[in-house]
Amino acid sequence: MWVGMIEFDLRLGEVHSLKDKRSVLRPLIADVRRKFAISVAEVDHLDLHRRAGLGVALVSSERSHVVEVLDAVERLVAYRPEIELLSARRTLAHPAVD
Repeated sequence: MWVGMIEFDLRLGEVHSLKDKRSVLRPLIADVRRKFAISVAEVDHLDLHRRAGLGVALVSSERSHVVEVLDAVERLVAYRPEIELLSARRTLAHPAVD
């Protein structure tokens, strides 16, 4: 079993309130869930209206599949014109099984 996680630090464009922030993040989160059927949630900078932290996670039997999906998610986030991707931190784990 392989577990893959990626955490995005984002700066949002023309956002002036938390309501505006949600109107930018909600479609992005929905796109990731719909296209990849994986877990995604806002995980950081909850009280700031121009910053957001998104966490994405998936589990697969193959490492290559995890890497492929995380690459695709990162491209999807990076190419959104209303979002500036400040950083993306990845973690891949192959937990030991007793």
